[in-house]
Amino acid sequence: MANIKSQKKRILTNEKRHQRNKAVKTEVKTRTKQATDSIGTDENEAAVNLAIKRIDMATAKGVMHKNTAARKKSRLMKQINAGS
Repeated sequence: MANIKSQKKRILTNEKRHQRNKAVKTEVKTRTKQATDSIGTDENEAAVNLAIKRIDMATAKGVMHKNTAARKKSRLMKQINAGS
């Protein structure tokens, strides 16, 4: 543990940010998996829209880089279009 007060605070804030980022990344993975699993079903469009929304929200929060988000959305749409 650090002795400097600012470093103690930095450790705490880093942990909070880590937990928030982890939750957002997990949500993106879950929604993407649900979207790919729903290919060919009635809920496909809703699942894809929700996955894209979560990816955009992660980008807006700074959890994910914009090019990473674009790549994930592109790959998701490629899978959806190939499976439909």
